[in-house]
Amino acid sequence: MRDLLSLPKAHLHVHLESTVRWATLREIGAANGVEVPAGAGTFGDFASFFAQNDLVRACLRRPADFRRIAYEFCADESAQGVRYAEVSFTAAGHGERLGDLAMPLQAVLEGLEAGQDAFGIECRLILDHSRRRSVERAWRTLDLARRHDRVVAVGLAGDEAHPADPFTEVFVAARDAGLHVVHHAGEGEGPASIRQAIGPGRTERLGHGIRILDDPGLVEEVRERGIPLEVCPSSNVALGFAASFDAHPLPRLRDAGLLVTLNTDIPALINTSLTTEYANVRDAFGYDDRILAELAGNTVTASFAPPETKARLHQAIAAWLAPAG
Repeated sequence: MRDLLSLPKAHLHVHLESTVRWATLREIGAANGVEVPAGAGTFGDFASFFAQNDLVRACLRRPADFRRIAYEFCADESAQGVRYAEVSFTAAGHGERLGDLAMPLQAVLEGLEAGQDAFGIECRLILDHSRRRSVERAWRTLDLARRHDRVVAVGLAGDEAHPADPFTEVFVAARDAGLHVVHHAGEGEGPASIRQAIGPGRTERLGHGIRILDDPGLVEEVRERGIPLEVCPSSNVALGFAASFDAHPLPRLRDAGLLVTLNTDIPALINTSLTTEYANVRDAFGYDDRILAELAGNTVTASFAPPETKARLHQAIAAWLAPAG
């Protein structure tokens, strides 16, 4: 078995606010008068997960806070063998909360730029918007995205029980502006959420998408259209959308011919990393290095990286898989 840390990886479904080191969060919280409880980092259901997210947001207040977490994201991802990442960030939500719409995004961009230079990783941003929030905020998210070349996509996140239809015009406008669109769908809700996302929602990838197996016709459509799935096994287990890692549908998704990519979603909150996800997949499903390289290659293929970046990463993955000597 080859060393999984050295496997060149892309990372497409990971939320910046859920990557913050707990030591960093405690330091930032202390500086901003927010106590981070000793038990932070554990949760038992979806409601407590949202509470953890609220805690992280409450700690992030100053430009230095946002620059730091973006810089440390680059350091931590690079240490996992990640060469390219598209990290999601709820820019408008932070900006509205702090009374300065532009500041959080600008600070994160500065942190990513410094981190890229320091750690040799290429990062771009996806600006996400919670389905629970207003259409007006979604338009503000799009406005922020249009201002910065490093933002490659916008999309919906949050509880899928909230309908996506009110946001349709926002994402039509996003595609018209040359931005990519990526929605969470088919995690907590069933095939109808996926149909909405790939139809009126204009999504180009499916965040999670594991409930697609409930509808064979939908499986066929998504396979024929080549729409990638951003699969996050440990997150699905932690949030109760899969009974266990061994029972996760990833093998069935792959066997159905779908373009499966491997991601972490909320790594700090569930104490995982991208290398750990690859190791868990190998151990749970008996996958050899060839299949792990296939998953890594799928993730590169599904990315919005420039063609030259994709070509370089595909070559690096093939070199990792090549026989020694």
